[in-house]
Amino acid sequence: MGLGATRDAELIQRIGAATALEARAGGINYAFAPCVAVVKDLRWNRCYESYSEDPEIVGRMASIITGLQGLPPAEHPKGHPFVTGRNNMIACAKHFVGDGGTEGGKNEGNTRTSYDELETVHMAPYLDCISQHVCTVMASYSSYNGHNMHSHKLLLTDVLKNKLGFKGFVISDWGGIDRLKDNGDPEGAEYRVCAALGINAGIDMVLGPLDLVKFQEDLISLVEAGEVPISRIDDAVERILKVKFAAGIFEHPFSDRSLLDLVGCKLHREIAREAVRKSLVLLKNGKDPEKPLLPLDKNARKILVAGSHADDLGYQCGAWTVSWTGGSGRTTIGTTILDAIKRTVGPETEVIFEQCPSADTLSAHDFAFAVVAVGEPPYAEYICSKTKLVIPSDLADMICSVADRVPTLLVLITGRPIELKPEMLEKIDALVAAWLPGTEGNGITDVVFGDYDFVGRLPVSWFKTLDQLPMDPSANLYDPLFPVGFGLTHSPKIKTNSI
Repeated sequence: MGLGATRDAELIQRIGAATALEARAGGINYAFAPCVAVVKDLRWNRCYESYSEDPEIVGRMASIITGLQGLPPAEHPKGHPFVTGRNNMIACAKHFVGDGGTEGGKNEGNTRTSYDELETVHMAPYLDCISQHVCTVMASYSSYNGHNMHSHKLLLTDVLKNKLGFKGFVISDWGGIDRLKDNGDPEGAEYRVCAALGINAGIDMVLGPLDLVKFQEDLISLVEAGEVPISRIDDAVERILKVKFAAGIFEHPFSDRSLLDLVGCKLHREIAREAVRKSLVLLKNGKDPEKPLLPLDKNARKILVAGSHADDLGYQCGAWTVSWTGGSGRTTIGTTILDAIKRTVGPETEVIFEQCPSADTLSAHDFAFAVVAVGEPPYAEYICSKTKLVIPSDLADMICSVADRVPTLLVLITGRPIELKPEMLEKIDALVAAWLPGTEGNGITDVVFGDYDFVGRLPVSWFKTLDQLPMDPSANLYDPLFPVGFGLTHSPKIKTNSI
């Protein structure tokens, strides 16, 4: 979502190219990315995987495919897979289709809408992906009008493959075939039924059947019985081989150790740092617009740094990074917000860090300003699913306590907007949405201390209260705290509602 705030397709393409180089160094030739879900309800706990609520922005960010796979020649056949060479990798557009529009934001839920809206909103970014010759598409766990996508022949075959002209292969999500029977209970899955439904619908490659041997036996039996036509198997095999040949997997099946020096290299970290800078969205700057807090003074005598997310790389990175659900602490090599502040300020500036500052600390020091960083802990899919998108009361009290005594910049480290209580919003002097900035915390200090200006704009609507969800900018009652497209700069100028 932070990358969606940049609106910068060229940057996203460079990120894809850097990702491909580092992955190929480790022998990885296939990325389950990009996620081109158009998020419509922020209660969906995968919405940080989406770029935006606006399908045009999501489609623009599909430029990461060209970064991952490389740029094909102009004469390359439309819809056919393409990978430039050993420095590139197979991309996967996911999750087809409508995963960002489920009712109530329920993970793996049901998207109930008209076909016209499905096509113009949720399917639209796939046209951008196919135009860039994406090699694979992953089916969604979710359902469309009650019909599970893993068995939806109309959408997987008739629309995606035939109407849209996708010539790569369709892969299931992990255990997605298993969930086609017995109310999604993999332990009771009847593989014969699951296999027939999924393969006949258009699934070409099955990811993670939970009983591989049983699945293989049942699929062979289905083909022998004519319940899965051999022509369907031939089509799937042809599509898979076409991608493997395009990617050069048979010629170069192993890692390229000559690329190892590029893993975590300075150039790639600079790209990540640039992405952080461009993703930041300034939501408030000064209680009085004529007296902004930002940019902060690098040579202030004494600075307070506080908050649960001020010195935590794991929280900055979120989930789907070093581990599936993420973690806290020094989970990898990188720069926390606290680290970055210490490196940015002048030699005479004293930086005091206290995660939850005491009254004694606040009264004993004459702080020029405070930087408080709070947000969400990492979470992925159904693990640690959060529906209460609020700052915990103890953290909110801490923020108000600091802001009552010290001019305060609040930095939010979150995968999505969260509810901001009016009393807290009124007390703080400045507010920055930093999303999940990853390892390069100095991208934040680059901007808040004034070396660069803010250019990020909200990729989604920021709600006032949870009962407003889901929000629709076209609705008559649309009344967000901050509209999609909103973003301030260091000057009072406002950018809003511009894609």
